[in-house]
Amino acid sequence: MQPTTPRIAIIGAGPGGLTCARVLQRHGIPVTVFDRDASADARPRGGTLDMQPDSGQLALRETGLDEGFRALARPEGQEMRLLDHTGALLLQRTPAAGEEPSPEIDRGELRRLLLDSLAPGTMRWGHYLRTLHPIGDGTHEAEFDDGHIETFDLVIGADGAWSRVRPLLSDATPHYSGVTFVEAGFGDVDTRHPAVARLVGDGTMMALFGNKGLIAQRNSRGRILVYAAFRGSQDWAAERGLSLDDTEAVRTALLDMFTGWDAHLLALLRDNDGGFVNRPLFALPVPHAWPHTPGLTLLGDAAHLMTPFSGMGANLAMLDGSDLARALAGHADLEAAVRAYEATMLPRSAKAAEGAARGLDNALAHDAPRGTLHHLRRRLRRH
Repeated sequence: MQPTTPRIAIIGAGPGGLTCARVLQRHGIPVTVFDRDASADARPRGGTLDMQPDSGQLALRETGLDEGFRALARPEGQEMRLLDHTGALLLQRTPAAGEEPSPEIDRGELRRLLLDSLAPGTMRWGHYLRTLHPIGDGTHEAEFDDGHIETFDLVIGADGAWSRVRPLLSDATPHYSGVTFVEAGFGDVDTRHPAVARLVGDGTMMALFGNKGLIAQRNSRGRILVYAAFRGSQDWAAERGLSLDDTEAVRTALLDMFTGWDAHLLALLRDNDGGFVNRPLFALPVPHAWPHTPGLTLLGDAAHLMTPFSGMGANLAMLDGSDLARALAGHADLEAAVRAYEATMLPRSAKAAEGAARGLDNALAHDAPRGTLHHLRRRLRRH
C-alpha cells in the first residue's frame, strides 16, 4: 500500500531536477535531491541560457522565483548576430516591439537561485547513484557509492546525458552527433579585448561556413564564452597527437582548422584566455520513449538529450520538472501523476529534438550559413 506521503528522490541537481524539487516543496511534498558533485561549486556550470516565455519562464513562475530571476537576468542578451567566415554581418536580431522577452541568465546564477530556494537538508552532495533495485509495488532501493541504501516510492532521473536511472526504463544510449565544440573564454573582455566585445555584441554571435562555426556568447561580469564547432571525430585532438592540456598546441591546431577566416573572427581563437575544453555533442534517438514503469521516470537530458541548436535544452528540463511536480501535487495516485506527466512530456520533447537535429544540420553544413539564415529570417517574419 502506497504511503500517504510518497518518498521521492531526484537524482541530479541540474535546472530540471532543482525546479522539480522547488515546485514539489511549494506544494508541501517532501523530496531529496542527490548529486554526484561534492558541492554546488565543485565545477564550472557552463554558459548562459535564454529563458523562453512558454517554457523556462513558465516553469520559473511555478517556482515563485520570478523576482530573483529578473534581478539576475540580462534582457540585452537576446541579441543574435549571424556572420559568414569573411566577417560579413548577414542578420542581426533583436526583440521586436511587443515580442515576449527571453532574457539571458548565466547557468551558475540560475542554479544558485534554485538551490537557495530549497528547504534545508534537501540536497545530498557527493552521492553517486551506483544501482537501483526494484523491490515491488513500484518501490526501489537506491544504493549510493558510499554504500548506504535508501528506499523510495518514486525515483526521478534528472541526471543528464549518462543517466544512471535511464537504463531501467530504456535501452537507448546517447550517440555522437558528429560535431564537436571546443570551448574557451575571455574574462574582462570589454576592457582587455574591446574589439572582441564589439564583434560579439550583447548576446550571441555565430559565424558559420563549410561545416564549421565560431560561436561566441556574452555572459555576465564581462565574460564571453567561445566555441569552435566542427564536424569530425570526437577524439580529433588525440588523433593529431595533441594533449588538450597543451593550450598553445590546441590553439595552433584550431587556427589551422579555420585558415582563411576573417582575422577579427580568428581573434576568438587567437586571443582568448586559453584552457580549451573539448565538448563533443551527443544526442538520444528521436523520438525517445519508454513504457511506463512504476516508481521511475525521467526529465531533462536524461529523457531527451539533444544538441544545443534547439535553444530549448534547459528550458525543456525546467518545464519537465515543473510539470512533473504539479502532476504529483494534483493527483492522489502516484502512478496516475507520472503517466499524465509522461503523456505530455514525451511528444513535446520529440518535437524539440527533431528541431535540434535540423538546427545542427543547417548550422554545420557544407553550404552554411544558408540554412541558418533561412531559419532565422522565418522566425523574424513570424514576429
